[in-house]
Amino acid sequence: METKKIVLTKPFTTIDNQSSNSDGSYKAPNILHQVLNLFKNVRLGSDLSRFKLPPIFNMPKSQLQWYGECVYSTATGVDLLNNINNGKTALDRLISVVAWTISTTRPQSFGVAPYNPILGETHHVSKGNLNVLVEQVSHHPQVSAFHATDQKENIEIILCHFPVPKFVGSGVEAIMHGKRKLRLHNHGETYEMNCPNFLFRFLPVPGIDWVGDVTIRCHETGLVAELGYIRQSFFGFGGNRRRIKGKIFDSLTMNVLYIVDGHWDSTVTLKDASNAEVRVIYDAKQILSGLHTPFVKDPENVWPTESALVWGELSQAIISNDWEKAREAKKTVEETQRILQRERESKREIWIPKHFIVSQSNEDGWSCSPIQKWVPDAPIVTL
Repeated sequence: METKKIVLTKPFTTIDNQSSNSDGSYKAPNILHQVLNLFKNVRLGSDLSRFKLPPIFNMPKSQLQWYGECVYSTATGVDLLNNINNGKTALDRLISVVAWTISTTRPQSFGVAPYNPILGETHHVSKGNLNVLVEQVSHHPQVSAFHATDQKENIEIILCHFPVPKFVGSGVEAIMHGKRKLRLHNHGETYEMNCPNFLFRFLPVPGIDWVGDVTIRCHETGLVAELGYIRQSFFGFGGNRRRIKGKIFDSLTMNVLYIVDGHWDSTVTLKDASNAEVRVIYDAKQILSGLHTPFVKDPENVWPTESALVWGELSQAIISNDWEKAREAKKTVEETQRILQRERESKREIWIPKHFIVSQSNEDGWSCSPIQKWVPDAPIVTL
């Protein structure tokens, strides 16, 4: 019996390097014509959650890996979460949370998207003391649960992610439902925030962007940050390309404390509302340059549900530009899932996530609570 391959690929680095989105051997093809043909019969406003992409439109990694990379992949020596924890005041910590939130806004290559995760798929990686675990807790709709912990720093991140992609005429916009909670247990503070929407634009100028409003709120301190990811004009004119603007204020007094301005793919500054002093709080080149590909430290303890294992054959075929093999590999994974689903239905079994307790409500949508207090060390690590 052939052993399955574990294929791990390089995270996205900076915008200037977005044409290379794997380990350096894979380069996203120029497929604008194919993209336009793919969507020519799709109606405006259509929900594309069940839309299946041919392998040529996939990058060699799962969406769970992409979610994980947004948190654990930073430049060597950079620890944004530790910086938050070391803030001397609540305001210092909120400013660091703003910088960390912007750092999770990552570039992506035009024309390709990660694989839709299968039910029960996981991605488990460690970086230093930070352990990250993502699990696909629903397939229709696509819902991913995220848990990251640093036991040494007493930090925890929880997210239940529910993207809904819709065709908007000039492209596809994924509405990113779900709240992210960042807990600093040493300070008794929880920062709750939403995510910007992901815009895949192919007319009139092809491109990728993040758009929409993000609110970061700490209920314990009353401090709030509001960030706006600005949309470009239809023809791309003006200075709003990847622009981010916002403010930090005290919700108890409504006093504006700082003004946020810049570009999420370069630098973001903070202007003190009291004395107009300006300083840089985020530098994308510094944070996202020279990212390392995760590697398998303990192959025997890699879970069979690990993204890099589940999609290993497909990822390798995409990197090798072997599209016939890629189609076969993708079909095999998807058909296996259909068989398992039919078996569960015939036995009237309800699938239960392994690492999260999942609930739904009309007010909050999907909610995911980790079963374990601390994410265990992973057999896959990154520097």
